[in-house]
Amino acid sequence: MIDQPNLNYVNELAGDDVEFRGQFIDIIKNEFPLEKEEYFGHVSNARVKETAEIVHKLKHKFNILGMENSYKLAVVYEMELLEGKHDSQSKFNEILETIEEYIKTI
Repeated sequence: MIDQPNLNYVNELAGDDVEFRGQFIDIIKNEFPLEKEEYFGHVSNARVKETAEIVHKLKHKFNILGMENSYKLAVVYEMELLEGKHDSQSKFNEILETIEEYIKTI
């Protein structure tokens, strides 16, 4: 089962600073779709090293969104890619879709 994204970490970081919270959320909402698109571009063009690099970058968004198990899966997937494997790709893609749906609601 995929973790459900949340803003607990963002809220904890921001505390009572509503402006900071809003800026943080805006960054997530703006960066994530671009990074997701970049990921799928690398996958479709079989650019393994670049795919691993964007997975590395995306996994930090998972952490920010409170998705601990997804973060762990991304670590495994990144290593798989560097070994020429793709075992975790479908789960990783599901996580991306879950986050995409979530950020539409925040």
